[in-house]
Amino acid sequence: MSTPTTQAPPTTSTATRRPAAAGFLSGPAGRNAGLVIALLILCVVGIATAGDRFASTDNLLTILRLAAVTGVVSVGMTFVIIGGGIDLSVGALVALSSVWATTLATQALAADVHWVVMVGTALLVGAVAGLVNGVVIAYGKLVAFIATLAMLAAARGLAEIIANRRTQIVQDQDFLRFFSGSPLGVPTLVWMFAVVAALGWVLLNRTTFGRRTFAVGGNAEAARLAGIRVQRHTVALYVLSGVTCGIAAVMLMARTTTGSSTHGTLLELDAIAAVVIGGTLLVGGRGTIVGTVLGVLIFTSLSNVFTLNNLSSSAQAVAKGVIIVAAVLLQQRVAAGRRQRRSPRAVPPTAAEGAPAGASPGVPAP
Repeated sequence: MSTPTTQAPPTTSTATRRPAAAGFLSGPAGRNAGLVIALLILCVVGIATAGDRFASTDNLLTILRLAAVTGVVSVGMTFVIIGGGIDLSVGALVALSSVWATTLATQALAADVHWVVMVGTALLVGAVAGLVNGVVIAYGKLVAFIATLAMLAAARGLAEIIANRRTQIVQDQDFLRFFSGSPLGVPTLVWMFAVVAALGWVLLNRTTFGRRTFAVGGNAEAARLAGIRVQRHTVALYVLSGVTCGIAAVMLMARTTTGSSTHGTLLELDAIAAVVIGGTLLVGGRGTIVGTVLGVLIFTSLSNVFTLNNLSSSAQAVAKGVIIVAAVLLQQRVAAGRRQRRSPRAVPPTAAEGAPAGASPGVPAP
């Protein structure tokens, strides 16, 4: 008679715990926790080097106010990159929207009707430019990098033509009073950033539009076979990015009291950097709004620390470049680790798979 074999109860080993820890670190919660730790470390450095100048309430509000414009654009950029695209034209669209919204004709109409006309004009210009980007990319089959690079040049040039290379002054005092206010002690621009980020989070995580964005960025062909209209959705992503550029233009108009073709210079690089630091994959399919907001705050706080310590803008640029490279390298390592964990491994047959109990692997059963 054969003696029945008994199996020892499974035990939790170190090898079992490691994949779980690695899975947490590569997940959204782990990435965001890492960003929070990095931001706290940066704050500690700021307090250690600048003291009360960094830790003051006024400086905190200054950081948030400076982060607001880049943050709003970065929210739109997050959607585009998660969807598998890229938008290099956001800075130029901010300039074009600000110039068009501050022309003499637009301001005269706003004076007769309401300053909301200026806001509507900026949003409309951004949306139309985003629509052009989306149509050219989705239906014209042009690579997003090339299409948005062309829009960058065209929008900046059109802004210079409209403004005649001059800075246009915002004349509507009601517009300036509204956007320069501080409800509950917090600047209106910061409230606008918070609202845009909150709406972006809801749209990405709690709606069909967000799920389709992840699907299109992860695998466009699979999304198409699943019934998603990939081309139409791609157009919608670029329109959304254009609308956020219009909002950012309004914020810059309020902060500087001007509309200028020089607004938003290199803003696209700051937005892409913040999105990448926030954990969004450049190849699409993964990303979070919370991570993007933390990325914006990290970059803005870094610039603030450099400024308070009288360090040059060149040093700031070098530091940002190093951070971006480190973030991309970390993304690649995490992605490679996830692929390795998901890859099938050769497992010898066991009793549960049909091999006789007690048989040695590789030895045929009698």
